[in-house]
Amino acid sequence: MEARALGAPTRRMNATVNSIDQIVTLRIELLDTDPLIWRQVEVPTSITLKVLHDVVQAAMGWWDQHLWVFRQDERTYGPAILKEDGCATPILKAETVRLRDIVDPGETVLDYIYDFGDSWEHRLTFTEVRQGDPNVEYPRYVAGKRAAPPEDCGGIPGFYGGLEVLADREHPDHADVADWFGDYDPESMDEFIIEIALARIARRRNAAKATAARKARS
Repeated sequence: MEARALGAPTRRMNATVNSIDQIVTLRIELLDTDPLIWRQVEVPTSITLKVLHDVVQAAMGWWDQHLWVFRQDERTYGPAILKEDGCATPILKAETVRLRDIVDPGETVLDYIYDFGDSWEHRLTFTEVRQGDPNVEYPRYVAGKRAAPPEDCGGIPGFYGGLEVLADREHPDHADVADWFGDYDPESMDEFIIEIALARIARRRNAAKATAARKARS
């Protein structure tokens, strides 16, 4: 994978948007899928890009088994391991950059690439930065359509090729592909599992906030 040169983030939201209680609507689209595979969630602007990665994984039903990066303009953000592995191109550490550092009040777009072999490319579109509901835990699932492809199925070409093989019981590779895909149904998306996965992230965030509040009082 070729990454582009980057500099430090330069855009920041104004002071009225910099609160830990601000949220933003996130639409996730898996590129080159037809019909489109997409999700919509609400996320806090205070989360790091590493947590944003966790949110995308949970929303799409991926298993977080591969490396990943975010790209915005000339900047690339990724896990610390990419720097430790001696990547030649500068990578900003996703663990230290917060969403509010790069999201504008209007609309912001990020590219997210998961699994450098299969190269699942997503477009993340952020809109409607606003005050969150104090009675709601974020991140929160809002809507979505269709199941994400199985992991390690060969990217977009392998995914659609596999679906064609599954539809043809006479194909010589039908049994192997059926075993790999399992009970996969491209039109079926388990919203309950997504909600549970995002709720776990919300609980971790709330626990971290409570710990920080206790330390501030002591």
